[in-house]
Amino acid sequence: MSLCTLSTPRAVAVPPPGGPAAAAPAAAGPPPQAPEDLHPALWRAHQLARPCAAVLPSGHADLDAQLPGGGWPSRLLTELLLPHAGVGELRLLAPALAALQRQQRSVMWFDPPAAPCAWALAGLGLEARQFVVVRSRGGARGRARERLPAADVLWALEQALGSGHLGAVLAWLPARLPADALRRLQLAAQAHDGPAFLLRDAQQRTRPSAAPLRLLLASAGADLLRVTLLKRRGPPPAQPLTLALAPVLSPPALARVRAAREPAAVARAGVPA
Repeated sequence: MSLCTLSTPRAVAVPPPGGPAAAAPAAAGPPPQAPEDLHPALWRAHQLARPCAAVLPSGHADLDAQLPGGGWPSRLLTELLLPHAGVGELRLLAPALAALQRQQRSVMWFDPPAAPCAWALAGLGLEARQFVVVRSRGGARGRARERLPAADVLWALEQALGSGHLGAVLAWLPARLPADALRRLQLAAQAHDGPAFLLRDAQQRTRPSAAPLRLLLASAGADLLRVTLLKRRGPPPAQPLTLALAPVLSPPALARVRAAREPAAVARAGVPA
């Protein structure tokens, strides 16, 4: 005959409500960290990103207010899309380039569409002797220059960005580029302690680009430039900007331009066109 041992349940004392156990709250942990504070490269969709490196003021207050960090970014590519050369891109960049030259930092141009004019640059506050111009060996010009990718210029541009010894880079690139060219340039730009500007045709606005900052430029009148921010680390702006550029026209020439745009006003004033 087997015997079964039954254990008698023990009574457990339960503290009454409001007793010592209820009076001691659990230790509160640290407050959760905001997502944008976890890493400098993170930002919320409705905010402008914080710059991971120093920025260079553009010299245009309205534009700086729309750029992450308040200026042209360093260690990143900035793509300027132009309907044609000479729309006002150099006057847009002149204040920032002049600030770099005052710091005794050189500016390198890659395959510009025309030779730099010393007296015109001086009128913008720029010193031509601090520019280094690099041209492709192929010597392609006109339509051929727009179609053919300059492999030697792309190689030199990548090496210059990776050297980290320049103040700023301006590169006029053709429409046709290898698929990985912009990605390699963006990786090289991470070692460049200054702005890097790629100037390309406005027809490339609908094509993907590795450049974190893309601006579409167009003329808005005499000494006026319309700037549309196509891509930035932050929300898209509500409308394009209209920036006043440094004047290059003489007063009579400026008057003729305005007269051509306002024929009715000219007829009323009796001023010959």
